Amino acid sequence: MTETVTVQSTGISPADVLAVARRDATVRLDPAALAAMAASRAVVDGIEAAGRPVYGVSTGFGALANTFVAPERRAELQHALIRSHAAGVGAPMPREVVRAMMLLRVRSLALGRSGVRPLLAEALVDLLNHGITPWVPEHGSLGASGDLAPLAHCALVLLGEGWVLGPSGERLDAGPALRAAGLAPVELAAKEGLALINGTDGMLGMLLLAVHDAAHLFTMADVTAALAIEAMLGSERPFLPELHAIRPHPGQAVSAANIHRLLQDSRVMDSHRDDLAHAVQDAYSMRCAPQVAGAARDTLEFVRTVAGRELRSVVDNPVVLPDGRVESTGNFHGAPLGFAADYLAIAAAEVGAIAERRVDRLLDVARNRDLPAFLSPDAGVNSGLMIAQYTAAGIVAENRRLAAPASVDSLPTSGMQEDHVSMGWAATRKLRTVLENLTSLLAVELLAGVRGLQLRAPLVPSPAGRAAVAALAPVAGEPGPDVFLAPVVAAARDVVAGPDLRAAVERELGPLG
Repeated sequence: MTETVTVQSTGISPADVLAVARRDATVRLDPAALAAMAASRAVVDGIEAAGRPVYGVSTGFGALANTFVAPERRAELQHALIRSHAAGVGAPMPREVVRAMMLLRVRSLALGRSGVRPLLAEALVDLLNHGITPWVPEHGSLGASGDLAPLAHCALVLLGEGWVLGPSGERLDAGPALRAAGLAPVELAAKEGLALINGTDGMLGMLLLAVHDAAHLFTMADVTAALAIEAMLGSERPFLPELHAIRPHPGQAVSAANIHRLLQDSRVMDSHRDDLAHAVQDAYSMRCAPQVAGAARDTLEFVRTVAGRELRSVVDNPVVLPDGRVESTGNFHGAPLGFAADYLAIAAAEVGAIAERRVDRLLDVARNRDLPAFLSPDAGVNSGLMIAQYTAAGIVAENRRLAAPASVDSLPTSGMQEDHVSMGWAATRKLRTVLENLTSLLAVELLAGVRGLQLRAPLVPSPAGRAAVAALAPVAGEPGPDVFLAPVVAAARDVVAGPDLRAAVERELGPLG
């Protein structure tokens, strides 16, 4: 059954954004949202009739805000704005990002504070429902005044101009795509061009997608950490709940509880639990896994809160207030989103960094507690997972570079009118890259953990360990001579990113935190 997302005059939910961006849910506008837009448009029409000077209605933009525009040229002004601001360069943004951005622009208009006719939001909905995705270049937004260039590339398609993504990601002209779908170009009225491009929708769309992905990856990080700890004959005692109750960071407690549960019912763990020769303390990368992953979880909750607030926010400029005033604001500034994205990128980078340290330990014959070098039964002739760890190390180094904050890198624009910008678009873009890299790092740890558990045979691993072995065995096989490793790592990456391994573990243990 096709999903339907209804855009209310009060907004939408993060789940709505995911449904439209990733699952092509059908979009409809609630009648109350149409009424709210019509009411705010009546205010703008009244301003036009009275001849009052209002930014973006009867004036130019940015550094040209004091330039008066005659009534007969105001529609031309709006079209010129879209064409001039669609100035991005680079590769196209992913389809899911553009769809999220378009839905969030519909949301912004539907709040009834932008002074546009309902047909403008309806036209964006038509693009979404017909699967027409604007071709939006990756470079162009400074995150204030919002995502001007990316949103202008979306708006240009409404005019029958610009580019759209073809079925294979190729760049096609928008006009023929509209005609093929039976859609007509829109003619903009006063204020409407500005309302289409002034806001934080691109940044927010990427942040909402990242929050969803990070939540899954941080849970999978507990799974891969537990597999590595089990394979290295680590201790479960550092994860006892009473040890985390005395340092009451909520994410740490959740992560520790996950790892402790994942290590139960394991003959591998039983084999050394009472061994007096066993190490009194494991290395930090093992023992402190909940402290790092838990801090990342707490960071994620902060970011989720910020994104939730923004999803309820009016981010246009100027805005139409309920009492009929039209006021200029700075709500398009993306600092809240840029700061949040940079913070989450730092946390995600460290979750990956500590995973790579466990991989290195698993492969080192001097530290992995009697496993063969590089997890190869015939090391020397065979290299095992040696180069997989090289790959992980290179990715960790890249994530460290990407963890440098974009939001401190403001540059002035528009003749110093826009003299401080957020760089939130850059922050959210690189956050997505960090999370993609984290997926690969956890895939290498998953593969190493599975290999280590296989080499502990005939000892039977935990239910989580058995599920992980079963998930990778079809492509990874049993420990033996070297194989072409890239497809194996790619398969492990799919396992980490997908829902099946977590679902298999939770069938055995119940829901993970």
